[in-house]
Amino acid sequence: MAEIGNGYGSECHLLRFMGRHRSLLNAAVLDATGGSEVEWLDAPFDGSRTWLDGEWRGVDFLPDDDPARPAWARVWPLRGNPPNWDAVGRVTVEGRREWLLVEAKANIEEMRSSCKASPQGGRPLIERTLNRTKEALGVAPERDWLNGHYQFCNRIAVLHFLMEHGHPARLLFLHFTGDRSGPGRTCPANADEWAEALAAQVAHVGLPEHHPLQGRVHKLMLDVTGKVAASMTGVAA
Repeated sequence: MAEIGNGYGSECHLLRFMGRHRSLLNAAVLDATGGSEVEWLDAPFDGSRTWLDGEWRGVDFLPDDDPARPAWARVWPLRGNPPNWDAVGRVTVEGRREWLLVEAKANIEEMRSSCKASPQGGRPLIERTLNRTKEALGVAPERDWLNGHYQFCNRIAVLHFLMEHGHPARLLFLHFTGDRSGPGRTCPANADEWAEALAAQVAHVGLPEHHPLQGRVHKLMLDVTGKVAASMTGVAA
């Protein structure tokens, strides 16, 4: 989790929309997910950070006594840097409340990532879990989920885990347009400028056209000035 940018960056803009444009954000999220209602969890506090706030990590948003929490410890290292969520909520779809896990991006460089876990530490467990997820979703075993688009892939693995353990959930990949570019930040001005990077992600990850999580992976494009650029289901997968 990086520090919040001063007027730029996905975390900054998501914070803006959740705090100052909540109705617009909620309407866009419901349109993207097909939901009828959404409510957001408060972020946890983190006194070690400049803004004194942290993010939900892994499946820590589940109740303390939920059996999925110890099950998660068997498939993912608890030390290091587990998947961090930019926002976590509950969305009601067809009368059923489901977890909503949000990953936000504002520049193309944010999309690329690789696993930093040590081969002597948590990497073997992560690799086993990713391989198991690939097998369940019909992804070819040679697809590299540890390098290139690791963050996207580990989010898919968490979604698969939750569904396996009786927690209906959805992923929402929120792509901001119109952010302020700067050193190391290539910020798409519109949905078309995200297209090449998203196509490269799809090609790298190798999810089949039809897979068990299809319809639970959503993409929303939102301009930093409030214009909804696009909302689609399944296209980010």
